[in-house]
Amino acid sequence: MDRNEEPAGSTDLKKGYMNEAPQDRRLFREAADLAIRLQNDPNNQVSLEMVRAWVSRSPEHRAAWARVAAIHGMTGKIISEERALANASPVLSRRNLVLGGLVGVGAIATASWSIPKALLRARSDVMTAIAEIRNFELPDGSVITLGPDTAVAVRFTAAQREIDLLAGMAFFEIAHDAGRAFSVNTDSFVATALGTAFDISNDAGFISVSVDRGIVEARAPGDATRAGMRIAAGEWLSYDASTSATSHGSREKFQIGAWRTGMLVAEKETVGALVAKISRWQHGTVVVADPFLRSRVVSGVFDLQDPLSALQAVVRPFGARVREVGPFMTIISPV
Repeated sequence: MDRNEEPAGSTDLKKGYMNEAPQDRRLFREAADLAIRLQNDPNNQVSLEMVRAWVSRSPEHRAAWARVAAIHGMTGKIISEERALANASPVLSRRNLVLGGLVGVGAIATASWSIPKALLRARSDVMTAIAEIRNFELPDGSVITLGPDTAVAVRFTAAQREIDLLAGMAFFEIAHDAGRAFSVNTDSFVATALGTAFDISNDAGFISVSVDRGIVEARAPGDATRAGMRIAAGEWLSYDASTSATSHGSREKFQIGAWRTGMLVAEKETVGALVAKISRWQHGTVVVADPFLRSRVVSGVFDLQDPLSALQAVVRPFGARVREVGPFMTIISPV
């Protein structure tokens, strides 16, 4: 299939999210967000109370939470808050989500930015597979080009146009609408534009925005200013969630969204972020065995047509090597 061709079934996807009851979809997304909050910090008393209060608001809230629990495959398993908190271990705390005596859901996360695939699939309106690039047209005529292993959720109303980038990378060509700004949200980072084209990615907690044309306003989590930072055509901005650090620069227009043609351009990105990004073209699980290596910073151009060689190029300057362990796992480790 041509990369620019809209795949069979995309029309059904668009009809699905437009026809589903807005209330049901909103409640499900709220429940999923609460579940992820618990997954990241299952022993947090405030998060537990938030879930308990949210679930008790109505039968519809309880039903939405039950749907999220079912996705995790632990519906009906009761785990009391007291028992879970008293017996929590480093492993248990990463595996159990506690529902305050109602019901438990569990998931294994390899890092704080991980979201279970089943939950990601349920939350998204469109999702791509490994090495798949797909165009998706929105109701206003805007077009999203989704990178591999990427998921987005769409929230369009008469007053707003909002996209949640749940995972991965996407290039947006936005139809102008003076009455409705267009915002892309990812991990509380918000990029807003009226009519423009820009690229945004979220890999391993490293968020990057590059503007092809127009102006994009970027606001990082915790930014007290309403305006945020304005990024003009030919400029890029990156945000590292682990350190709250931002970087800003410029690049040639052909480099923006170059992953759509099989080339990845990186400037001052962490090894962890680049490995996560390139892994979207590599089948199976990719593991970085050295935590220190993940935090090293890299710039360069990498060929996505050969993801294994691209991974090797990322870590070679640091004396690491890439090994395939069978068809479903790749390990990056010091030599």
